[in-house]
Amino acid sequence: MEEKESKHDKFKRLATTRVRNAIKRIELIGNFASSGYEYTEEEAEKMLGVLQETLDGVKSKFSSKKPSGPPKFEM
Repeated sequence: MEEKESKHDKFKRLATTRVRNAIKRIELIGNFASSGYEYTEEEAEKMLGVLQETLDGVKSKFSSKKPSGPPKFEM
């Protein structure tokens, strides 16, 4: 008979995978800063701003505040 996974164990399992994936993808965004790309300061600030807004929204969920929804991003 299978033992049911606790909510905490499920959180730890999923959080580990999701955070690792998020870190990898954020690092890929950082590659845009290399000399292989051209961008304006405004474009970089827009990109970093929406990332910060998203992170702030996630933080507010953990502090029981209701975020207004995910920010929209488009170049």
